[in-house]
Amino acid sequence: MSVAYLANSFPEAVESYVWEEIRELRRRRVKVVPCAMRRSKVPPAACANWTAETLYALPLRAIPFIRANWVLAASLWKLRDLIWRAVRGPETVTRRFRTLVHTWLGAYLATLLVRKDVTHIHVHHGYFSAWVGMVAARILDASFSMTLHGSDLLVRADYLDIKLAQCSFCFTISEFNRRHILRRYPLTDPPKVLVQHLGIDATFWRDPVSGAGNPIFSILSVGRLHAVKNHGFLILACHALKNSGILFRCAIAGEGEEHGSLQALIDELGLADEVTLLGNVPREQLPALYASADAVTLTSHSEGVPVALMEAMAMERIVIAPRLSGIPELVVDGENGFLYTPESMEHFLTKLQLVIRCGSAMQPVPRAARKHVLLNFNAQVNFANFVARFVERVADCHQPTAPISVTSHENPLLQQI
Repeated sequence: MSVAYLANSFPEAVESYVWEEIRELRRRRVKVVPCAMRRSKVPPAACANWTAETLYALPLRAIPFIRANWVLAASLWKLRDLIWRAVRGPETVTRRFRTLVHTWLGAYLATLLVRKDVTHIHVHHGYFSAWVGMVAARILDASFSMTLHGSDLLVRADYLDIKLAQCSFCFTISEFNRRHILRRYPLTDPPKVLVQHLGIDATFWRDPVSGAGNPIFSILSVGRLHAVKNHGFLILACHALKNSGILFRCAIAGEGEEHGSLQALIDELGLADEVTLLGNVPREQLPALYASADAVTLTSHSEGVPVALMEAMAMERIVIAPRLSGIPELVVDGENGFLYTPESMEHFLTKLQLVIRCGSAMQPVPRAARKHVLLNFNAQVNFANFVARFVERVADCHQPTAPISVTSHENPLLQQI
């Protein structure tokens, strides 16, 4: 069994579960070729080995570029249904054009993988790389699967109907997502949509100190500075707290394209002394950062089941998050954390002020949070479960159905490249 594991960018500090899944597959003696469309802009310092062995599609290289044109031309008939779906819409004209470009990238990826004897391509996230991987799998006569998280399913679900139709199986990270897929895409075969919770290493995420030990209430948010994370909502909430006379500090850990606009909002509201943008924080420094917080908040427009919340809960921090998508499968309101109505500033402030007011009386809540993570979001258990089901499903894809089976590297067309 030889698997190409494809991501949009790799390795990403906030997506450690990608290399953990690869590592777990290799422990099961599965040959895995790490692939990505592009390198991470800020790869984790400890991931130099991953960067060195990953097969990157971008930037393009001259010889594979020439071969990809020939392979795509020779494969047009084989790809005719995918190309027809790309051009007929109802997606916007711009997205249709991009998808045709991604079809060419699929041929390019196939030329990179042909010497790797890949029999299966798994794509993490359902964004454009899922289309690229699907096309490459078709050209290589390989099977194809993907993992869906949150925004790739609920916000940017471009061409997801055909991706679901073409994949041999699909993992998704919450029961909420599975119900959404089967409701929104009723032609999808239910048994091929599998729920697989993510997990964290609870031995790494443990509280190194007894508490913040600071008389000023401390709020922390961890996540990339992207519009979907809605950090502006948190900053506006901080403005309301300041106007009500509450002493607090708020730190936002993460980097991204929203940094400038968020800093401008902080300055405009006169919150420079209360709210700090920390930028990218290395994973090794996050446990101490969580430990210094009295509450960890999430204010996103859309999410799957956020790993940052798992980390905070394992660190026995009180978490406050919106009641959306798969978050209620992790946070049980009033028991191991607090949920608020999405986009409701009044409800968010009510929950936050409750935590501030109750102080040490809240201790049973974070203890219950760690216990819940240990039982249901334990990385060692969940990754092992993922790999067992993954290997079984891939093996099922390649059960012989005829006396003669032709593998991708024996394909006459691909032999010539």
